[in-house]
Amino acid sequence: MAVIHHTTLKPTKLELLTDWLPTRPWYRGGPDAPVLTKSGGFRLEDPEGEVGMEFMVATDTSTPEPTAYLAVLSYRGAPLEGAEHALVGTMEHGVLGERWVYDGCHDPVLVGELLSLIEGKAQAHAQSIDGALDSEVVRSYIGAPFGLDGFTPEPADDQDGTRLRTPHGTVLHLHRVLTPVPDNPPQRPEGAIGHVARGWQDPQGAGLSAVFVTLRTP
Repeated sequence: MAVIHHTTLKPTKLELLTDWLPTRPWYRGGPDAPVLTKSGGFRLEDPEGEVGMEFMVATDTSTPEPTAYLAVLSYRGAPLEGAEHALVGTMEHGVLGERWVYDGCHDPVLVGELLSLIEGKAQAHAQSIDGALDSEVVRSYIGAPFGLDGFTPEPADDQDGTRLRTPHGTVLHLHRVLTPVPDNPPQRPEGAIGHVARGWQDPQGAGLSAVFVTLRTP
């Protein structure tokens, strides 16, 4: 079980994201730097206990209409070989020392655990509570079992988010700009064979929910 250390981070996660988000093709903000707040999310756990994994909802309030982004982050104690292009930044952790923060869609450990979550073999964990599962995360899957041996993710970003092919030919779509839906919990979208969804809070404290990830056949 991963241990959540309530300690200092320099720079903070939101400070790293403030610089990184505007470089993404799915970023919807203007010329000014985003003003971010952490609005919700969940974690996944590495069976080997080495990689931290977080699905964070970061809300930008710098524009007239706040925008909720899905930041998918992996945290490592050493650089991930071949992933220099996916580095969000480094930070100094008050307990663990220097940490390398990556766009988790490029991290094979995170993508593997996300597919395990969709398939129902892994569980979502609370963002800030040791050992607690996150009962608000919903998932579904109606496909064949995954085989992940030797899988290296090759994600691609566009204006609609991030997509990557899985080993058995399906396509994962991470919805980086979250669109609230009236259903609570959000149901699997039409035509999808799997999904992950959760709620979060807007800047005024109102509850919102959306599909974070969908899995489709090409």
